[in-house]
Amino acid sequence: MAKLAKYHNLFPALREFVKMGKPVWGTCAGLIFLANKATGQKTGGQELIVGLDCMVHRNFFGSQLQSFEAELLIPKIVAEEGGPPSFRGVFIRAPGIIEVGPEVEVLADIPTPSDKNVHSGPSVESQQENARMENKVIVAVKQGNLLATAFHPELTADTRWHSYFLKMTSAISEDASSSIISQSTEDPHFRKPPIFDLPIYQQQ
Repeated sequence: MAKLAKYHNLFPALREFVKMGKPVWGTCAGLIFLANKATGQKTGGQELIVGLDCMVHRNFFGSQLQSFEAELLIPKIVAEEGGPPSFRGVFIRAPGIIEVGPEVEVLADIPTPSDKNVHSGPSVESQQENARMENKVIVAVKQGNLLATAFHPELTADTRWHSYFLKMTSAISEDASSSIISQSTEDPHFRKPPIFDLPIYQQQ
């Protein structure tokens, strides 16, 4: 993905899209793409879109052979979308979020495999955060217009994550519309275009 984005010069447009506050959902590799920082990368590193204030560990759960499914507790999603208290997460060579910024809302986490260490460095902040996590790694977050999951909701019949994202999209669109209306009422030179109900039929 990064190679193609760089080859076709897509990074400027993708970064601008995120900065404009457009709704974006990064799944698995898309989560890595959106993160401000990534570790465990291949030699030479990887270019990122950035925007999501977190540190992500690429292939945190191992190789393709270590792919797995697990039940995730999703109280925030349940509160808004209803349904059972857990979600069946499908993890395919999945990343893990090992640090998050203060504006990032954690939506789901999972117990850390016994052979994994969520510490990204020796800093006191990192140690305190990991102690709070109690040997869990974050696998779903939200920050403003950005949603990110380390697993693949599209591979299940449970559509609650998709419904949650669509509501995010709708809320962001309403906020943008309110901003435009506010600006138009303040600007006396702004001419509001006529509104027509579609389809428009005109007699000849």
